[in-house]
Amino acid sequence: MEIVTVTKDNFEKEVLQSDVPVILDFWAGWCMPCKMQSPILDAFAEEMGDAVKVGKVNVDEESALALNYQIMSIPTLILMNKGVFVKRVSGVQQAEDLKRLASEANG
Repeated sequence: MEIVTVTKDNFEKEVLQSDVPVILDFWAGWCMPCKMQSPILDAFAEEMGDAVKVGKVNVDEESALALNYQIMSIPTLILMNKGVFVKRVSGVQQAEDLKRLASEANG
């Protein structure tokens, strides 16, 4: 599945109303670890196909979303399932970590 840019305007549709689990990547363009996370997320999104949606939230442009989810460091990934917060992880996550995170969506 293609990575979606998530904003306050499309958050409800893309995240809260999603039929599949969503991993939100809170990032910024100036953040070197975020730049390291990006290709790993790209490959993960391609591998997972329609099973998981990956969304990117730029904390500089979407500060209200970052504040709402209490983002204190980036990159931070948040797993949502059926509009409900499931888990948060911070720092660069490898492909195996992302798969493990996605598997927690259903308990």
